[in-house]
Amino acid sequence: MPAVSRSPKPAQWANYRRAVVDIAFPSHSIRITPDPSGGAPGRPYPLNSAHTIHIVTAFNPRGHNTTVQANLRAQHELLRNLGLRGLRWWPAVGGDVAGTHAEISAAVVGMDDTQARALGQRFGQDAVFAWSPTSWRLLGCAEAIHDTVAAGWHATLL
Repeated sequence: MPAVSRSPKPAQWANYRRAVVDIAFPSHSIRITPDPSGGAPGRPYPLNSAHTIHIVTAFNPRGHNTTVQANLRAQHELLRNLGLRGLRWWPAVGGDVAGTHAEISAAVVGMDDTQARALGQRFGQDAVFAWSPTSWRLLGCAEAIHDTVAAGWHATLL
């Protein structure tokens, strides 16, 4: 259920809502596709149902394309931050379904939504994703955008 907006959304907001995420777990990889109709959750969900996986990137802060070198430096800093916090994470890539735009990300377990939003905001992100057994959520991170957009999801083994 979408929250009421307090400010204009970034131009990319519609793209974020359609984005797919590939996560590389040690034994397999999964593509998560949002289902705006709120359809039945896909399977398999890889963790105990009490845990949410947050997908965070440091690429292209504030929705502006940045150089490869700057993106990789920022992503390295994000991963260092996760390590210092002792958080478990897996490599991920988020982008459009056609694969024309992709951003290296991290699928992180051990944060709540508030912490994930703060981390996204620290790295200049408009939003982060939250994946649980019951929903796929887009969480606004920008200071003026704290909307949450929930959808169902489907998972496909890659």
